[in-house]
Amino acid sequence: MTSATPGDHHGPSGLPSDADLLVVGAGPAGAAAAAHAARRGLDVVLLDAATFPRDKTCGDGLTPRAYSAMQHLGMGDFLADRPVIRGLELNGWGRRQQVAWPSSTFGPVGSAVSRWELDDAIRRFAVARGARMVEGTKAVGVQITGGRIESVTVERGGERSAIAVRNVIVADGVRSGLGKSLGREWHRDTAYGVAARSYAASDRSDAEWMGSHLELRGPDRELLPGYGWVFPLGDGTVNVGVGALATGRRPASMALRPVLEHYARMVSDEWVLTGTPERIASALLPMGGAVSGVAGANWMLIGDAAACVNPLNGEGIDYALETAELAVAMLDDEADFTAAWPELLRREYGPVFAAARRAAGLLTMPKTVPVLGRPGIRSAALMSTVVRVMGNLLTADDSDLIARAWRGAGTAASRFESRPPFS
Repeated sequence: MTSATPGDHHGPSGLPSDADLLVVGAGPAGAAAAAHAARRGLDVVLLDAATFPRDKTCGDGLTPRAYSAMQHLGMGDFLADRPVIRGLELNGWGRRQQVAWPSSTFGPVGSAVSRWELDDAIRRFAVARGARMVEGTKAVGVQITGGRIESVTVERGGERSAIAVRNVIVADGVRSGLGKSLGREWHRDTAYGVAARSYAASDRSDAEWMGSHLELRGPDRELLPGYGWVFPLGDGTVNVGVGALATGRRPASMALRPVLEHYARMVSDEWVLTGTPERIASALLPMGGAVSGVAGANWMLIGDAAACVNPLNGEGIDYALETAELAVAMLDDEADFTAAWPELLRREYGPVFAAARRAAGLLTMPKTVPVLGRPGIRSAALMSTVVRVMGNLLTADDSDLIARAWRGAGTAASRFESRPPFS
């Protein structure tokens, strides 16, 4: 693919008139894709409806897999003065276990950075490598000829213009407005997530462990099909949040705000919270590849837009960074991404997503939680496996017994699913 000189072609509106690659969405997935593509010499336009920095509902945690992906991207210096997280502090049924991140190819540490800061940093990194950033501009439609996107219609300040493109990467998040216009469909028959997060001042903001409560109870002490977290940000604050699992048959009926406020009170002494939760925000999360229509002739969905999110805990930053690199690599090799991209996603993530989706489906039934959780929290070996699964630390290349068993369960589950991941 040839490339043009960045910045030398604009339309009457001042917006770019064309690009080798248009990346829609400047979160971690989109910004990382723009950085990888610009590094390869492509003329890249990175477009987002927001003006940065901007907030994003998230737990803000970086697992070792995400930490490793950030370093691979070239942002090791950014992480140098961030919190060093050694593992999870798991709580439930009167027990507590500190479980270090299991040994893996990703290294022994993670971190935590607010999305306000993280997303802007990756975006600026992409721009420094040559991507052209367009903020405050929304992609509202496409013009397709012969199955290929010829141009993308964008809107800014009430005015519309078109950007001619060779390829498009769609990274516009969980709702994926552009993806929906291209045929993306979210299937809620498998588990999805609902979550709320807040920030609170804490005298333990420099802790080396992420807090995770597997026994989540509401204000009336009822057991809920979810979990709570406290992630230390190292800046005098912690991210406090709650998440729950649901399916189309068993939707989450809890009111998240009172559950989060109750949870914050519950962990207040443990985490030495010196203030009440602020900036409460919530989100729905398609997970485990529970979307179809993730690619066309010259476009691909990545990250959250492709539901590349762990069905057991909502973690997706690592998958966002990985799918960004995978998609850019495919630009060199494929003339048509329609079948090749979902097939690649299924090879990389299909078995682990299918297994996690089946497990998450069981956990939407509240009675299942104590049956599995009460004996599980007493076993260090089992909790280490739980952390490995929740931390996305199983890969297609792992060959140990646990990895093979988890992938085997996922492969078996896929055979009985009416709709495997990404289909």
